[in-house]
Amino acid sequence: MPAQLSPMEISPEFSATSAFAHVAQNGAVHVEKVNPTHEDIGSGRVMTDDVFDESYREKKGPKPATVYVWRNIILMFLLHVSAVYALWLIPATHILTLVWAMLCFILSGLGITAGAHRLWSHRSYKATLPLRIFLAVINSMAFQNDIYEWARDHRGHHKFSETDADPHNASRGFFFSHIGWLLVRKHPDVIEKGKKLDLSDLEADKVVMFQRRYYKLSLLIMCFFVPSIVPWYFWGESLYNSFFIAAILRYALILNATWLVNSAAHMYGNRPYDRNINPRENHFVVFGALGEGFHNYHHTFPFDYSTSEFGLKWNFTTAFIDLMCYLGLASDPKRVAKETILARKMRTGDGSQKTG
Repeated sequence: MPAQLSPMEISPEFSATSAFAHVAQNGAVHVEKVNPTHEDIGSGRVMTDDVFDESYREKKGPKPATVYVWRNIILMFLLHVSAVYALWLIPATHILTLVWAMLCFILSGLGITAGAHRLWSHRSYKATLPLRIFLAVINSMAFQNDIYEWARDHRGHHKFSETDADPHNASRGFFFSHIGWLLVRKHPDVIEKGKKLDLSDLEADKVVMFQRRYYKLSLLIMCFFVPSIVPWYFWGESLYNSFFIAAILRYALILNATWLVNSAAHMYGNRPYDRNINPRENHFVVFGALGEGFHNYHHTFPFDYSTSEFGLKWNFTTAFIDLMCYLGLASDPKRVAKETILARKMRTGDGSQKTG
C-alpha cells in the first residue's frame, strides 16, 4: 500500500473546542469553560477558520426583518413538485436509467462530500490536479452553489455555529436549517463575518476559480444535460423520463440528503464527543449523505478527513478518498489520534460511547 495512504495524526493535545464549549439556547450562544487543554493545531495544519470562534457575540436588540427571496421559493417549490411527479414515472422507466440516476446521485454527492466539504472547506487531505478537476466537475452536477461559495459558507457555519453568523443556524428551527435559509436573505452577521474569513487558499486554486467563473454553464451541462442525454442516447430512454428521473428527482434527493446534515444531524442523535454543542451522530443521515452524519465528531474534530472515528464504516466518502490515496491521486489524509478521541469522550461526551 502506498505510503501516502497512511493518515497524518493530529497531536493528541489538539481539540477544536477544547478550551470552550458553546451552547445555543433560544438563539443566544453561551460560552462555558470545559477543562481547558493546550490548543495545538498539529503540524501541517494552517487553516483554522473552521474552528469555533468563542469570541463572537450576537448583537443585542431586535432581529432584522425576514426578507423572502421569492425566486428561490418558487424554484424550490417547482423542483419538489416535479420530483414528486417523477416518482410516478419510475415504473415506466428503464432499469438502466434508474441505475444511472443512482450513479449520478453518488457522483454529485461526492462532489459535495469529498470535494467542497472535506477537501476545499476543511483541507483535510490533498488532491492532485486531475482529482481536483474531477471533483469540480461532479460538484457542478450537485448544483449547490460553486465550490468557493459553498466552502465559504461552510467555514462560517463551523466558526459561528448556531449563531446569527451561521448561514443555516439550527437554533432557528428544523425548516430554516434544512431549506429555509435558502429562501430568505442572509442575516447581516453572516455577510459581515463571511467577508472576514480567510479564503486565500480557495482564491489561489485555479480549479476552484475556473469553476466559479463558468459555474452557470457547468451546472446546466452537468446537473441537467448530461444526466438527461446519457439514457436517451445509449439505451433509448425517452428524454422525458431521463429528465425527470436522472436530473430532477436525483437533484432533489441529493439536495435534501445534504440539507439533512444541517438540520437532522444538528437536532436528532447522540453526542458522544461533546455534549455542549448541538451537532449529533445521526445514522440515517450517515447513510443518505455518503458518510456525513457523524456530526458531533465532525464539529469536534473538523480537520479529520473521515469525519468519523470509525473510518470506512458506513462512510462511502472515506472509502472514495482512501481509493484515491491508493491510486496516488490524493495524499496526506488527516486523522485524530485514538487517545485524543477517547480523552475527549471522557471529558465532554454524553456517555454514549458506541456510535458505530
